[in-house]
Amino acid sequence: MAPNPAFYHPRSIAEALDLLAEHADARPLAGGASLVAMINAGLVAPAALVSLTRIPELSGIRPAPDGSITIGATTRHNGIAADARLSGIAAVLPHAAAQIAGTAVRNMGTIGGAIAHADPGLDFPPALFALEATVEIASAEGRRHVPIREFFVDWYSTILGPGEIVVAVHLRRPKAGVGLYLKHARVSGDFAIASVAVTLARKGEVRVAVGGCGPFPLASSDVDHILSSDLSPSAIARAGELLAALANPVDDVRGTAAYRKTLIPRMLARALSDAIAASRAAA
Repeated sequence: MAPNPAFYHPRSIAEALDLLAEHADARPLAGGASLVAMINAGLVAPAALVSLTRIPELSGIRPAPDGSITIGATTRHNGIAADARLSGIAAVLPHAAAQIAGTAVRNMGTIGGAIAHADPGLDFPPALFALEATVEIASAEGRRHVPIREFFVDWYSTILGPGEIVVAVHLRRPKAGVGLYLKHARVSGDFAIASVAVTLARKGEVRVAVGGCGPFPLASSDVDHILSSDLSPSAIARAGELLAALANPVDDVRGTAAYRKTLIPRMLARALSDAIAASRAAA
């Protein structure tokens, strides 16, 4: 970090955007779970930090009259994990939140910071893919809404441009059904070696996303179509093979690319088995 970086606490989104525009080397700071670790590792050295934690609009979970749900960018992981309004297929999100790191990180980390960091091993992105969420982005020029499946563009890279911040994540009215998140990690709370987010609507619509096996979550409309039409063991096996073939993992300290590809069909089968059992139990 630059010596004695300027530190700002704006009270509105407009003020935060003005500060980011004024200081070319400024970085927005939410919970700091990812950014502080990068600073400590010497990966980034911002000359200024613009804290987003005192901006009321960015915090909290707000259902709308039409049943849609807005999650402010600075909403903490633990708040998402404990919110009963995220039910039906949207339960995949608190299920993922509860598996993030440990209590200290869940008390500090935010959903906006997590997706902006774009680490492929993070837990929120696959869950948001399965929910087909939308990301609201603000800049000095205005606001735009981007489907989550278009938000990530490469390894640790998103469509966010200079001076832009994530304002919120928007979910459509959650359908009745089941949402769950299955994670394989070396130890509890570690980054995912591979993960699977599944939503199974009561009327049979299935959405699947795989994390940890490429630069961003893997999702396939063909896989969703197969599983929405047929949840037999042979259809699930076919879907798993297709996802494994589409995956683009890398070797790292947590596992090889080949190991990750082997995990995908097995984890998909287990996740769907758990979702089907939960759906039957709730019927």
